[in-house]
Amino acid sequence: MQDLMVQHPTALIAEDEPHLAKYLSSRMATLWPELDIRFIVDNGDDALKLIEQESPDIAFLDIRMPGLTGLEVAERMSRPCRIVFVTAYDQYALAAFEQAAIDYLLKPVSDERLSNTIARLKKDCRPHHADTLSELRRFLVTAHPPTYLRWIRAQCGSNVRLVAVEEICYFQASDKYTLVVTAEAELLIRTPIKELSEQLDPELFWQIHRGTLVNCRQIVAARHDEQGRINLKLRNRPETLAVSRGHAHLFRQM
Repeated sequence: MQDLMVQHPTALIAEDEPHLAKYLSSRMATLWPELDIRFIVDNGDDALKLIEQESPDIAFLDIRMPGLTGLEVAERMSRPCRIVFVTAYDQYALAAFEQAAIDYLLKPVSDERLSNTIARLKKDCRPHHADTLSELRRFLVTAHPPTYLRWIRAQCGSNVRLVAVEEICYFQASDKYTLVVTAEAELLIRTPIKELSEQLDPELFWQIHRGTLVNCRQIVAARHDEQGRINLKLRNRPETLAVSRGHAHLFRQM
């Protein structure tokens, strides 16, 4: 008797940060090799179009991305599809996802959390109902999305310089101060790295070491040496930045 062909579940990833999309795809391939990730897009409009045309079983949707948001994509789609939101919301807002019984992944995505989501997807393949998404929107409005630092005030001689966070290449702990490095300058502030990490947008600034936060848009390449150590080449700086082993998973596939 001829063997029956096994139908593997299909998936779409909608994420506007290429490094994160590639990382999520690679980790899914390792942790759930049966999942067929057919599409990777960087905006909500393309995500909705492909969901309507191709009917993937699962969609990993970034909450904030160009065009439609992940929530808007989920609300507008007419095809049955299991949704996993990828979010940088704080812990308070994450309670909204849990109360609405929605699968979510918190950036940066860990293997442990991804494995839990995979287990949930394998156990329950039912698509989310529109009422559930409306409930989630209501919870998120109540939870208030976090507001992040937009400017850094740094002492420069006798003057105070105001620097837009988008212009900063990285922050690095330096004795009792924190070094603020832009393409053209190096400034000092007294705010510690730990406090900065709680105030900066985690989609823009990644912690790559206990004492270093890097603007992910400045990363050009991740170089791996023979000992497995990773150093990042930046767009607008000549130096490289070391990645600690605890954060190496962010660049495993680069």
